[in-house]
Amino acid sequence: MDVDARKLRILQAIVEDYILSNTPVGSRTLSKTCGLGVSSATIRNEMADLTEMGYLVQPHVSAGRVPSAKAYRLYVTQLRPRGMDEQEIERARKAFSGRVRDIESVISQGASAISDLTHYTALVLTPRQSDLKVRSLHLIPVASDRALLVIVTDSGVIRDTSIRVSSRLDASALYTIGQMLTHRMQGLTLRQVREMLYGYAANSDADARVLGGIADLAAQMEKQTESDRVMVGGAHNILYYPEYADVTTARAFMNALEDKSSLISLLRRTENGIGVMIGAETGIEAFRDCSVITAPYRVGRGHTGAIAIVGPTRMPYARMMDMMSMFSQELTGALSYKE
Repeated sequence: MDVDARKLRILQAIVEDYILSNTPVGSRTLSKTCGLGVSSATIRNEMADLTEMGYLVQPHVSAGRVPSAKAYRLYVTQLRPRGMDEQEIERARKAFSGRVRDIESVISQGASAISDLTHYTALVLTPRQSDLKVRSLHLIPVASDRALLVIVTDSGVIRDTSIRVSSRLDASALYTIGQMLTHRMQGLTLRQVREMLYGYAANSDADARVLGGIADLAAQMEKQTESDRVMVGGAHNILYYPEYADVTTARAFMNALEDKSSLISLLRRTENGIGVMIGAETGIEAFRDCSVITAPYRVGRGHTGAIAIVGPTRMPYARMMDMMSMFSQELTGALSYKE
């Protein structure tokens, strides 16, 4: 049995009504709202066909129909209603306008902005920072015996730490040390730089306090750059939806957010464009009644991360897909390093 134009229109009307109301949709309601010019009896027959085809579910004998995961998949792939309006676009841009220096702060801010604007749970997978490449290293005097050691990568400032230095080292001497480090390490990955910093700190004749600070920074990098990281924003947003009023269901969802390895696997499936995973497609049991919309973002030259929102399957897909596309662009822009 084919899904003809009339069935598609009825299915679209059911999905959009259910997204707004979270209430099973009946034939009489549709006959008044979908503008097909056919009787409720005809709509009822079409709904019966759609149910038999697996696009609709009838929770109770006397109730209307609700969309299945199959219906949402058809809705996403074939039916693209209106997306974001101008006010939403402007709000999304403003949320990302306050650029900060380091990747963690930008990504943390991004996760919060995404969850606030969508009212869903946001996930952000950071790029594997050990693969970022160094542009330069700098030692900036901040007091007579302290300097700020900064590593700039092809994504912008990635690491800095305050270190103790000899009071004999003036700004010119610190600049010379920074230039020397840059000359030796420019173009290397952070993983390679970390190993060089350890070796340099152990074997160089330079100022011991500077070398100690370099070794400290290397140790920080070892802890923070090797593993994939997922930041979660708006974890409790899901609790505002009636589907998650049940304590057991809500607890399972929250527990799933603690399973970072599963979230990383989910986000690693992000492709070049906007992706939509519905229900069982996510591969996470606690997300079986959820949809996940993903998008990639770029950091520097050739490094990628992923963003996602998680919400009930009855989400307004077109608006959310438009938002994720914009979030991807804004996050990429916030993390772009400019000479």
